[in-house]
Amino acid sequence: MREGQTSVIHRSDYQEPAFWIDSVDLCFDLDPAKTRVLNKMKMRRNPHVVPQALRLDGEELNLSRVLVNGQGTSFKMEDSQLVLENLPAGNDVFELEIFTTCAPAKNTKLSGLYTSGDSFYTQCEAEGFRRITYFLDRPDVMASYTVLLRADKSKYPVLLSNGNLVEQGTLDDGRHFAKWVDPFKKPSYLFALVAGQLVAREQRITSRAGKEHLLQVYVRPGDLDKTEHAMNSLMASVAWDEARFGLSLDLERFMIVATSDFNMGAMENKGLNIFNSKYVLANQATATDTDFGNIESVVGHEYFHNWTGNRITCRDWFQLSLKEGLTVFRDQEFSMDLASEASARAVKRIEDVRVLRTAQFPEDAGPMAHPIRPDQYLEINNFYTVTVYEKGAEVVRMQQTMVASGPSDPLGREGFRKGMDLYFQRHDGSAVTCDDFTQAIADANPDSKLAQLLPQFKRWYSQAGTPRVKAVGSFDGASGTYSLTLSQSCAPTPGQAVKEPFVIPISLGLISADGSEVASSMHVLTQESETLTFTGLQAEPVPSILRGFSAPVILDFAYTDEQLLALLEHDTDPFNRWEAGQRLALNRMMAFISQDALAVADMKLDARYIEAMRSVLRHPKLDAAFKELALTLPSETYVAEQLDVVDPQRIHAVREALRAQLATALHADWEWAFEAHHENGAYKPDSLSSGRRALTGLALAMLCIAARTSGDTVWPGKALQRFKDAGNMTDRFNALAALVTSGSDLAAQALQRFHAMFKDEALVIDKWFALQAGATDRGGNILPIVKQLMTHPDFSMRNPNRARSVIFSYCSANPGAFHRADAAGYVFWSDKVIELDAINPQVAARLARALDRWKKLAEPMRSAAREAIARVAAKPDLSNDTREVVTRALSED
Repeated sequence: MREGQTSVIHRSDYQEPAFWIDSVDLCFDLDPAKTRVLNKMKMRRNPHVVPQALRLDGEELNLSRVLVNGQGTSFKMEDSQLVLENLPAGNDVFELEIFTTCAPAKNTKLSGLYTSGDSFYTQCEAEGFRRITYFLDRPDVMASYTVLLRADKSKYPVLLSNGNLVEQGTLDDGRHFAKWVDPFKKPSYLFALVAGQLVAREQRITSRAGKEHLLQVYVRPGDLDKTEHAMNSLMASVAWDEARFGLSLDLERFMIVATSDFNMGAMENKGLNIFNSKYVLANQATATDTDFGNIESVVGHEYFHNWTGNRITCRDWFQLSLKEGLTVFRDQEFSMDLASEASARAVKRIEDVRVLRTAQFPEDAGPMAHPIRPDQYLEINNFYTVTVYEKGAEVVRMQQTMVASGPSDPLGREGFRKGMDLYFQRHDGSAVTCDDFTQAIADANPDSKLAQLLPQFKRWYSQAGTPRVKAVGSFDGASGTYSLTLSQSCAPTPGQAVKEPFVIPISLGLISADGSEVASSMHVLTQESETLTFTGLQAEPVPSILRGFSAPVILDFAYTDEQLLALLEHDTDPFNRWEAGQRLALNRMMAFISQDALAVADMKLDARYIEAMRSVLRHPKLDAAFKELALTLPSETYVAEQLDVVDPQRIHAVREALRAQLATALHADWEWAFEAHHENGAYKPDSLSSGRRALTGLALAMLCIAARTSGDTVWPGKALQRFKDAGNMTDRFNALAALVTSGSDLAAQALQRFHAMFKDEALVIDKWFALQAGATDRGGNILPIVKQLMTHPDFSMRNPNRARSVIFSYCSANPGAFHRADAAGYVFWSDKVIELDAINPQVAARLARALDRWKKLAEPMRSAAREAIARVAAKPDLSNDTREVVTRALSED
């Protein structure tokens, strides 16, 4: 999509390109103000397409020369496309030479070639390569690349590109060069270039196949001590992919480069992954356990793309989930396989589902709802979404579940591996579709449920929305028969009024009164309604439905408190055990929210719920990480999705009131939890140690909340001391957050000290900003603090991480403070969306989505939010990125 183009692109309009590019020879003379790019391509006409003009994409380029087979040729410009009509006829290869210049230092969009600090970086996915040279910038055009980089050696001693380094040396005038050759054909979005003052951690490894490889992690000088975990994660990724899927590293070297200016988390460019520094840099003094876990996951994700995304890529951008959904599934499996205990695997699964339910389910129910394989878009950057990624991963997970072959392969891992083997056998080196992937998995398992139901299963790729499964149970004591009726439905979404039944694998079990499991099965729901019958039962069981979250659906079952308490105590499935506790809390929150006249002070938790939470906290066998998840109340965003009309301030007030009651009622238990878990010895980011720190952090936060209610100064004082004495960032930040979120008078002192300690650590200062912008004091008036933070010398709108740390933390992650009756939050939002759009449209479009669900808001917030969205939409020079989001938000009004 070119800037200024406003037509919608449809998947049904896909056509093969009129030309193929066989090879690309690029020469860069790097200069921040004026980089010269010589692009020599060997091309040929596509014999399957009617002869036509060659149209090459380009943006913000200065064109100097166009040659065909070494001779000048006529051309014309249409919008931002370079059009050549007088090209050789027939299918013979011809050489097209294009010489352009660009200005990387002025590239604030961080798409294409840009500078960050004193170094050059690229980001070409999805359509950034056209900002480097004129090209057929589409994923189905795959070519081999040879890249020559030339630059001032003193300023840019490191010169990197894709593939293998074949030559390097010095040039006149203090310059030097490096020549890189990528032996594998790739689309232009996987091109990468890095040049600058960088240092590397290196590790040589030998693969299972006996080949030696060089792994490198490049960072700016001074950050090398923060790269050990990233390197360990990369080595673990290489080993895991060989062991689990038989996929080996296929290059002599594999490089990761970190930069602080990056729109995304990371990018899987072939052999040269470029990362946002937050997903590379970590040591115990500057990174939390969450950071360590995220680095492991993202490093794995980008490495796994080497095969699922690079060796096999997308035919078109509508197939984005082909690589992203599959690779998210792979990185989730990687993290779970690295967990040494079953409980840690369960915790990882719960964490992944929480993301899905708090981010993707709302997207599925909002104006930006789309299938994991969209049918149309205005700007492809807007479809790098939780639907394509996280829901896409769940659809892949269901395919693994549905190729299970019984006791010999109960999880479907062997069958899925066979399907992956066939997928690579058929399509390695090609650009293909989601249909090609599902067909390979099914064909490799011809007797599986997936193969039998494949046409219907593919509705997950074409239908948007979150299916809702309603379950109703009945017990006939005379016959000892329990019947469970399952029915499915899916609400209309934009452009899809009618939904056909999905294929929904539902893992379930039946729990008896004494806590034993009397039945378990995997049922695949395919009809609108089906009834399951279980016989030989002595008493009515408690159904444990959707174990392990076996499908991305909303489950409706009218559980009683007694049934939920039984599941919480006895269920052998960790996910449903956690879910039972969440439902107990949600039921109480919803009851209080619905009673408009009920004052917060009159909201009283019942003793049964409190005792249930105490039993979880004190349970001798439950993992500490699981306890922390079970004792954390459902998020305000998740609660809002359960309501037809939303008052975010009411939700916030109720949640805070219940947290305060849990803090006070379990005070002695929180003290026990803190004392029993706060000493862990030498820091390790493993699941057991991080789980203990998570529970300690929650306990400390609850004790500080209780102190706010009672006026006690002991625990805030202990929190401050722990903040000062902490030997790692997790404990230090947990203590700081406990003071800030509880509104302690000691918070200001701790915040000031924290900034002084870490003022030179950009990623740590991001946390400092985010904590304050995401906090809600007792008055909820956080907007003045946010505005003050934006005047801080360390704040910059041009750095995506810093902008997200303040603006997004307030607008997207702090609903109780953002949604104000006076509309001040919405005015602030519209100002910042417009301001960011002029600098970096991708970041602006992400911020624009903070008001996706405006139609659910209670008045006067609803009208005020609509007015703010309309104000942004009325901006005449808005980017396609932002315009698509706000236009769709208003489209159903």
